[in-house]
Amino acid sequence: MQIYLDRGAEAAPPRTLIDVLRQTAARYPAASALDDGRGALSYAELLAEVWRFAARLHAAGVRRGDRVGIRMPSGGRALYIAILGTLAAGAAYVPVDADDPQERADLVFGEAGVAGVVTAGGRFVPHGDGSESAVQVELLAGEAPHPNTSAVPIVEPPTVDDDAWIIFTSGSTGTPKGVAVTHRSAAAFVDAEARLFLADAPLAPGDRVLAGLSVAFDASCEEMWLAWRHGACLVPAPRALVRSGEDLGPWLVGHGITVVSTVPTLAALWPPDAVENVRLLIFGGEACPPELAARLVSPDRELWNTYGPTEATVVACAAPLDGSVPVRIGLPLDGWELAVVDAQGDRVADGEVGELIIGGVGLARYLDPAKDAEKYAPMPSLGWERAYRSGDLVRADPEGLVFQGRADDQVKIGGRRIELGEVEAALQALSAVTAATVVVQHSDDGLALLVGYVVPTDDFDRAVARAELAHSLPAPLIPLLAVVPDLPVRTSGKVDKAALPWPLTDAADSDSSLSGTAGWLADQWAAVLGIRPSDDDADFFQLGGGSLAAAQLVSRIRARAAEFTMADVYDLPRLRQMAAAIEGHDDEAPTTFSSPRPTPRAMQWLQTLAGAPLFILSGLRWLTWLITAGWLLRLGPGFTWLPDTPGIVVLLALVLFATPFGRMAIAAAFARVLLWRLRPGDYPRGGAVHLRLWLAEQVHAQIDPIGMAGAPWVSYYARALGARIGRGVDLHTMPPVTGMLDIAEGAAVEPEVDLSGYWIDGDTVRIGGIRIGAGATVGARSTLAPGTKIGRRAEIAPGSAVFGRVRAAQRWAGSPAARVGAAHPGATERPPAPTRWLWAYAASSTVLGLLPIAAFALGGLVLAQGVRDAASVADAVPGALAWLLPAALVTGLAYAAAVVVLVRLLAIGLREGEHPVRSRIAWQAWTTERLLDSSRTVLFPLYSSLFTPVWLRLLGARVGHDVEASTVLLIPSLTTVDDGAFLADDTMVATYELSAGMMRLAPVRIGKRAFLGNSGLAAAGHRVPKDGLVAVLSVAPPKAKPGSSWLGSPAVRLRRIVNDGDLERTYRPRPGLRVARTLWELCRIVPVFVTCGLGLGVLLTLAAISQAWGGVAAVLLSGVVLLVAGAVAALITTAAKWAFVGRIHPGEHPLWSSFIWRTEVADTFTEMLAAPWFANSAAGTPALAMWLRTLGAKVGRGVWTDSYWLPEPDLVTLGDGATVNRGCVVQTHLFHDRVMSIDTVTIEPGGTLGPHSVILPAATIGADATVGPASLVMRGEAVPVGSRWSGNPIGPWRAVKVRAYQSERV
Repeated sequence: MQIYLDRGAEAAPPRTLIDVLRQTAARYPAASALDDGRGALSYAELLAEVWRFAARLHAAGVRRGDRVGIRMPSGGRALYIAILGTLAAGAAYVPVDADDPQERADLVFGEAGVAGVVTAGGRFVPHGDGSESAVQVELLAGEAPHPNTSAVPIVEPPTVDDDAWIIFTSGSTGTPKGVAVTHRSAAAFVDAEARLFLADAPLAPGDRVLAGLSVAFDASCEEMWLAWRHGACLVPAPRALVRSGEDLGPWLVGHGITVVSTVPTLAALWPPDAVENVRLLIFGGEACPPELAARLVSPDRELWNTYGPTEATVVACAAPLDGSVPVRIGLPLDGWELAVVDAQGDRVADGEVGELIIGGVGLARYLDPAKDAEKYAPMPSLGWERAYRSGDLVRADPEGLVFQGRADDQVKIGGRRIELGEVEAALQALSAVTAATVVVQHSDDGLALLVGYVVPTDDFDRAVARAELAHSLPAPLIPLLAVVPDLPVRTSGKVDKAALPWPLTDAADSDSSLSGTAGWLADQWAAVLGIRPSDDDADFFQLGGGSLAAAQLVSRIRARAAEFTMADVYDLPRLRQMAAAIEGHDDEAPTTFSSPRPTPRAMQWLQTLAGAPLFILSGLRWLTWLITAGWLLRLGPGFTWLPDTPGIVVLLALVLFATPFGRMAIAAAFARVLLWRLRPGDYPRGGAVHLRLWLAEQVHAQIDPIGMAGAPWVSYYARALGARIGRGVDLHTMPPVTGMLDIAEGAAVEPEVDLSGYWIDGDTVRIGGIRIGAGATVGARSTLAPGTKIGRRAEIAPGSAVFGRVRAAQRWAGSPAARVGAAHPGATERPPAPTRWLWAYAASSTVLGLLPIAAFALGGLVLAQGVRDAASVADAVPGALAWLLPAALVTGLAYAAAVVVLVRLLAIGLREGEHPVRSRIAWQAWTTERLLDSSRTVLFPLYSSLFTPVWLRLLGARVGHDVEASTVLLIPSLTTVDDGAFLADDTMVATYELSAGMMRLAPVRIGKRAFLGNSGLAAAGHRVPKDGLVAVLSVAPPKAKPGSSWLGSPAVRLRRIVNDGDLERTYRPRPGLRVARTLWELCRIVPVFVTCGLGLGVLLTLAAISQAWGGVAAVLLSGVVLLVAGAVAALITTAAKWAFVGRIHPGEHPLWSSFIWRTEVADTFTEMLAAPWFANSAAGTPALAMWLRTLGAKVGRGVWTDSYWLPEPDLVTLGDGATVNRGCVVQTHLFHDRVMSIDTVTIEPGGTLGPHSVILPAATIGADATVGPASLVMRGEAVPVGSRWSGNPIGPWRAVKVRAYQSERV
């Protein structure tokens, strides 16, 4: 692998630079060697000057191995004689540009420890003696020596191991770093380039080489030795002329220049005819724009692109340029070794990107030993004892390496990877621009901004320039345009980007008449965007604003208008509109607020102590399955070691703990006792009422009274809890344990509606009743807050959050819900409701509940083969473990096959339209949706994988190529997903709608390369358009144009930047990546085996306890056994997170990268192991907070969290006393355009995230602030301290006050 990058064995024989010069002078003594405008020096004359200089330097005390500073004006022969004379004296030269400040010169010469400094006119000043009596030697005084003159004193020549030069490079920190290059490395570089360039017509006397770069820049060494290695003439040019652009052309032609080595920035300033006589043009020092290369390619000219850091002797690799793309940096020079490695130091495969490592004869060294040891450390993975880590990313390619950027300075704007060379080339191609560069600057708020600096002609027009750019660049790549008179240039010839003006002070700004609110707002725009608008017609988004910038702007505006929202920015993008809105805002925001106290320790201790008794309820279910299996298996031979339980006890246990009737009775009885005399109102978090409510919810979770929400018994269970349910009600979601629910006849409640009737607001538990009027409809995934009253025949759209009262016959939608019109006129009478279909629902509910049990029973039969004839429980363990994996596979395959068969059968005759709820088609749709909902838990490893599209096709959905899908809930026969679409976690597609006893079904299409975000909803008849996006927690609109993006509920248009990214890592992965992802996804089976093994361990432990101490002891200790199992599951999941993922940091990762695959493996451990065994039952407990800390989350004291959904826990901070309610997602990542962007999320002390809310990356909820139920906190948004917000996206929470719901029980 990468053999083409090893040229180490091809190095030229060792020699010194003085050897090179003497050999050339011997071959071409009369040829011109140096022409500075005063006339030319022949090689013989130059050598005589060099020997005299060396002799005088020796007389001044300089010896071989010393270092001599060179600080002389450029453009004259004296500079080059001094350099060569220093080398001839055996010393290393240390150059500092004459234009550099004295402070830098002092620093460089001090760090290098020079013996003295050669200054203007060839005066040698011993270093460290600044007194007037210091002996200063005139090294160039007197008549020029005769060409045959040689040094009178014996000057010891340098050896190949002596340093030739020490050049200081500023690096990324700006602190100069001295790099020493030996004669061996320098001469090897000179000889390697001689083999490389102009092989058919080598350089020779007659060629003239431009010397236009500062000698303090290592590329100047290339200029000098291109001439002196071949007998050509070095022609110094005045520095100002090189930088001038237009004036250089006649000078190059007039001086007969045939060879130029320069940086692309300077070459871009020159007119095309400036290099018409140049036959060798070499670029280096910075990335070469493709347009520049294409402009300068000529049949009569050899054009090269070189790459090499100072630390590896000027050039390490080179590539010829022919105008094609990509522009390569090529293959190594003879004697150099290169390697492209991954983060582990191993060579990457061809086509992959990695860091460039340099070895071979060209390696230099740092003067600082510590820095040298760090940057040139051995690389055992390559077998190199010394290797330079360049910090540059390149793509490995046998045709030549391709530069990708800095590893430690990725240029990304708004989540999009930016190729600065592409933008720079477009700027340089503008019709009214003579020079340009592009820089990533940062606003006061830290937002990265792309800024293009242009040197204009007289007819430059900013609007015209932006229009031209729009033809060559996508919108996100068009930079802010800053007009400058010229580009500042460093001594190296590169643009000094640090010296470019920032923040921008455009000429138009000085004429700005903005004042008052508009002036203040303009300052806020400048802080966010880096440019101050010059008039009130400016558009925030046209000046470069995006969603993240908008969030930062809103956070600033809220200091003046506390209730300003993200929606205001999108609706009012112009400065004058926004300023008027700020002036119109009510500034009387509440200035006082309470500071929630952390959850009391007494509550936490009671929760901890209640753990074992509560788990006995789950233990009884486990014991039921154990004694049932024992009773059945003991009917045959070989299972006498299993518990021997009377049949009547087995039957009674099955009735109580296996059937819905028994479990409903137990859960309802506990709830009635625990919540006796509970009334609506506000109660302290952690108080007695809260503890009773938490216990009732825990019993409900442990018993699982109705395994299938929406089964016919839900209404009966609701009545058992104390709710009032009318005739003909379609209740497809779980009722509240409080029993505070009143649903009048004929109402319909769709799946996943939250009717809990309580939530935790800071340190207050708000409890209230819910009333739904006759004939009303509540859409799927809606949240009804405590105290909600919905009138007769009213409609609540899916995904809404309802607070307070909804009047009769009105349609409400959104979060918070608002009236959007009248309810759809429905049938005046409900359709017939035949009893037979009620029994059909009941039967299918029973089948769905028994389906996983039957699958586990099949697996149990396989497992039984390994434990037959065991003498005891202990004797059964080895056989059980041996047969565990086959049993688990049989269980999974059987269940998956059953799901596929049933869904396919249920799809027969299923068609769109409106159908009575009690009809065949409605029954088919309901059964399909409930089956697939439950299967997402058991078959979780199949989702978010390469197999998911296959799985969806098996179910009957029409799914295109390259589709990515997570835990989507859908009706397959009504779903079409086009090529390249992305369905994120927990999305709902083509699910049914209920109204007036009718069920509506309609097909849904997800367009090509469309994106449906986490918890997004594409309801019946809706669609996500081609290239469209529906954001997190958002509802797809009924109709949308291709490419449009939507946010919220109801959905509103969203501005966004499309990230094309690296297609190989997003939409078009190469086969090797597919294989790698498949291997990682196969690892997801591991947590499945572990969870099955844990279940087997629980059963065997309970069997052993029953055998040793009896059934009563097994019942009493079952809670402890399950607690221990939960702790083991949590610890294994924690270990898996750190083993597979490690510490997570903010950044970006494309879909086809191992980080994504590894996190999916860790998530499978969470969902298949930690969630069922620990996290679900630990909601709200201190144990859950402790476990989240082990995953890396920063969780404060007294935090109450009902949710374990912290996808990247390392990036989450929950302050003391913070609250995360049920169903919340602390969403530290966004997965748009197949690139995952991750960032921190902070909920400060006392902050609250309401039920079913989502907070996005880089967002913060301030101390003591509240975000209400079903809300979305946008990326980068900051909720002010002590404020109250709600909505999707959030806005000021005015809609609901703490009021009537406390005073009555509905």
